[in-house]
Amino acid sequence: MNYDQIFDQAIDRLHEEGRYRVFIDILRNKGAYPNARCFAGHNGPKPITVWCSNDYLAMGQHPKVIAAMEEALHDVGAGSGGTRNIGGNTHYHVELERELATLHGKEGALLFTSGYVSNEATLSTLAKLLPGCIVFSDELNHASMIAGIRNAGCEKRVFRHNDLGHLEQLLDEADPAAAKLIAFESVYSMDGDVAPVHAICDLAERYNALTYIDEVHAVGMYGEHGGGITERDEAAHRVDIIEGTLGKAFGVMGGYIAAETRIVDCIRSYAPGFIFTTSLSPVLAAGVLASVRHLKQSSAERDAQQANAATLKRLMRAAGLPVMPSTTHIVPLMVGDPVRAKRISDILLAEYGVYVQPINFPTVPRGTERLRFTPGPAHDEAMMRDLVGALVEIWDRLELSLRQAA
Repeated sequence: MNYDQIFDQAIDRLHEEGRYRVFIDILRNKGAYPNARCFAGHNGPKPITVWCSNDYLAMGQHPKVIAAMEEALHDVGAGSGGTRNIGGNTHYHVELERELATLHGKEGALLFTSGYVSNEATLSTLAKLLPGCIVFSDELNHASMIAGIRNAGCEKRVFRHNDLGHLEQLLDEADPAAAKLIAFESVYSMDGDVAPVHAICDLAERYNALTYIDEVHAVGMYGEHGGGITERDEAAHRVDIIEGTLGKAFGVMGGYIAAETRIVDCIRSYAPGFIFTTSLSPVLAAGVLASVRHLKQSSAERDAQQANAATLKRLMRAAGLPVMPSTTHIVPLMVGDPVRAKRISDILLAEYGVYVQPINFPTVPRGTERLRFTPGPAHDEAMMRDLVGALVEIWDRLELSLRQAA
């Protein structure tokens, strides 16, 4: 067995398909987001503008968050010291879980080390606890949700994206006595569309199914207090389990679920992904706690971000660029080819100081490769006009077709 050859061939395939991933070496400038510096060459750092961060509201740069983390660092040190069960349960963790439960109007919440882990651990554990469980999963669900469902070893039914008729057909065909769980997202981050939450909850009630929603790209971003789409649409009380991240709009790191106490207790007590891992650093928990509390009271960041996303979409459409329809803060620009998507990204970084990563398979289906822009509160209109001008020039250079300007 030639192991080296196998590994080399695996990497060669990615190069041939144009989807080998290159990590850009950058440092953000504290307090000056979206400005950063890139270490792409040998001439020292080059100034760049970041257009693809999931720190949607720049809360990772917020003075309250930084101050809270610095205070915790000097108070309790860097790490948690263990799992939640053995030495790693601090008052910061307890307070953050209470804050997150309140954010979603739930009895309890449970912290994980990432949004991926919270999805995988919760879904795999939940479906194992429910005898004969059938999981109904939206076809565009995140890889972490798919992994959790697969690891549960239960029956799975995949319904077409946001297709209520197909979901009802699958529910109707299932054993009426079987335990059922409908798993879906609120904001789908690659297309920027939103799930019909109330309609899915209607079906869940009709067919006696539990509901699980991934609000990763919505918490902090929507609702009066940042509770996500379920808060904005006044649906949180109808959803059994709400999952979110602490690394996107809240700007730090981690993941969580919020639900009634008995469900939280079951996941806490049975999920290996929670039980057997070191807990979040209390420094991170302190930063997130400050971020959640701030965004519960302040809508300025959300309002500015939404306004800037709308402006960028308008400018792209006016220039004839193939911006995809999106009702959210996500601004996807269709390319449709992995090599070209990477080429556009490289030119933007090297010649214009614009950092946006290409999105390729398996994150999106083959043939739908794209650039995904996430303008934040601090991206001003001058930056957007410079970006659009650069994109139009590159489209022309690469002989890509522009749409007729709207």
